[in-house]
Amino acid sequence: MTTHLDPAAPVHAGIPEHGRVPKYYAVKAELAVLIDGMAEGQAVPAERDIAAEYAVSRDTVRQALRDLVLEGRLRRQGRGTVVAGPKLEQPLALASYTEGVRRQGRTPGRTLIALERIACPPRLAADLDIPGAEPVWHMERVLLADDERVGLESTYVAVDRMPRLDEDFDPDSSFYGYLHDRLGIGFGDADERLETVLATPREALLVGTPPGLPMLLIHRWSRDTEGRPLERVRSLYRGDRFSFTAKLQGRG
Repeated sequence: MTTHLDPAAPVHAGIPEHGRVPKYYAVKAELAVLIDGMAEGQAVPAERDIAAEYAVSRDTVRQALRDLVLEGRLRRQGRGTVVAGPKLEQPLALASYTEGVRRQGRTPGRTLIALERIACPPRLAADLDIPGAEPVWHMERVLLADDERVGLESTYVAVDRMPRLDEDFDPDSSFYGYLHDRLGIGFGDADERLETVLATPREALLVGTPPGLPMLLIHRWSRDTEGRPLERVRSLYRGDRFSFTAKLQGRG
């Protein structure tokens, strides 16, 4: 099979030094060129048609399509596969999910899974600088972008700092907006750790993805403008729908 691999393109990074390109990767490269000229939501050819076009097995085609789905270039729709839209770009900054999604012309939303008052576990108590077993709020929400499920967020805050959270807060709105506008609490700084993980079966069900789909996990510890610990957040984002950006500056 003759392929259209451009030595200057990023796809060249997938070619082994010996120059023999795996069949699935060659098909993937051809499909990448094809979908670049297609519109979002447009269906790609059926597996049997792709297999016939490139004279490969359907198993080879499935592997190529699976890679493109995992990369967010394609998405499953019913029994077929269609071109996915561009990934959402979320800045690694002290800003809310709402702000990041709106900047890209998408409509943010959330579905509340749980808002419960629990006794604070010892390890979490140290993060929030409160005595062990003190009550904390645990809020779990599915993150939406234009009604598409794209992530899952768990937030822990001390009940003492916001005792009426279950009564005054709209779970579909920005939590940061609530803290600033309703309680007058400003964010000072935060520490974040980002890693790749696989979703648990429960998380995959809530986010609506296969369990094997790579996810981006961010742990955040936030402090207010006085340096007091404010929240502990665990945010899980779909790896096929999100990328993260950061602005770096030199020392001059």
